Amino acid sequence: MAITSFCCRRLEGIAEIMRPAALNRVSVAEAADRYVELVRARTLTGGLSPATAEVYARDVATFVGLAGAERVLDDLDGGDVDAVLLAFACKPDGRRPAAAAARPSGGAVQSAASQARFRRSVSALFKHAVLSGWVQVDPMAAVTVSARQRGGLRAERRALTREQATGLIGAARSLGAGENAGRARRRDQRMEVRDALVVLLLVAVGPRVSELVRANVEDFFVNDGVRYWRIFGKGGRTRDVPLPADVAAVLDGYVGGERRRCAGGGPGGEGPGGALLLSWRGRRLARGDVQAVIDRVQQGVAAAHRRTVTPHGLRHTTATHLLADAVDMDAVRRVLGHSDLSTLGRYRDELPGELEVAMRAHPLLRDPGER
Repeated sequence: MAITSFCCRRLEGIAEIMRPAALNRVSVAEAADRYVELVRARTLTGGLSPATAEVYARDVATFVGLAGAERVLDDLDGGDVDAVLLAFACKPDGRRPAAAAARPSGGAVQSAASQARFRRSVSALFKHAVLSGWVQVDPMAAVTVSARQRGGLRAERRALTREQATGLIGAARSLGAGENAGRARRRDQRMEVRDALVVLLLVAVGPRVSELVRANVEDFFVNDGVRYWRIFGKGGRTRDVPLPADVAAVLDGYVGGERRRCAGGGPGGEGPGGALLLSWRGRRLARGDVQAVIDRVQQGVAAAHRRTVTPHGLRHTTATHLLADAVDMDAVRRVLGHSDLSTLGRYRDELPGELEVAMRAHPLLRDPGER
């Protein structure tokens, strides 16, 4: 009898543990606030990069606006989330107003990649909501809307050809050497060497724009005569990437010249050990400023080889040309800061004529003396 009673109590305890949390009918806005607070807290432990946390926060805020802040989260079903995903797809992209204006009326304005990212953010919110007892059933299981990749990458994100990339590098080197230094109205506003450094780092190393603007002077060090950049990447991971000699020379020239003037003279200057990339006022360069820097350097490229490109497009350029030149795939992975080799496929873009070059140099058809 005692054994039976004990077994019953044990079963009751197990049932209590397995029972889902009592439903808490929180509003969409309240659930989003709690979730974003948790996401940002993860950056303190290194579990999530600040840039990734802000992407989640921005997507969740957009979800609140599209779903309705006062609605109860548990009242949303798969159809409601489908409507939100469709509304997001047609939402103008504020970062690319010209591209949005060119789309036909009623067509999707957000890129397929942005739609997929937004869907992942919403899915992560609902997974947390299930664990927290805010919803009984995850509505993402009934969602039918998905983004389709059509027509390849946007032109701005595609890798530059070798001619376009070398033209951009040549324009940056000219600035880094002090050429065309009289463009600014005042000497204290000249930032040519900084602009050259921004472009050379983006093309040579392919960092994420968030990694570039977060870089500090002390992140660059010398080991055995080689200048390295210690990059603080996503997920709290770091990587030490050696810089080509000419890029290192521009870095040294900038740190000893333009940057020293900005750090010491402008309001809000961050001092000799602070941010690497500063505005002429002495403030850390923002993510949005990097595109303007690239566009300025592009003005020095011959018109035949000039093409609009984003910072992320230069990351594609780095990966594409390193891989096309038969650089070891694992080395490219480490330069870009990916944990998985398979991710490189997203950064490897097609180059004009590369198949013809590969077949002309086919390793199985070479003469024995050429091997």
